[in-house]
Amino acid sequence: MRVVVDLNRCQGYAQCCYAAPRRFELRGHEILFYDPAPPDTERAEIERALQACPVRAISLAYEDIDPEAGPGAGRP
Repeated sequence: MRVVVDLNRCQGYAQCCYAAPRRFELRGHEILFYDPAPPDTERAEIERALQACPVRAISLAYEDIDPEAGPGAGRP
């Protein structure tokens, strides 16, 4: 699982920080720090953070492709 945050869309409402405080942190007024590769054991918290974002700046990517195999690997 990979967390992607569109920092251009993020408005600093910090709802993700309340939903998953170990993985999202707001520093200052609008500087969001986050873990782009949280453990799968925290999937429920990350999904709550995704749903809590009022501007939908957070998305998840599920990668099952071997990065060592190169472009197009794992695709038909």
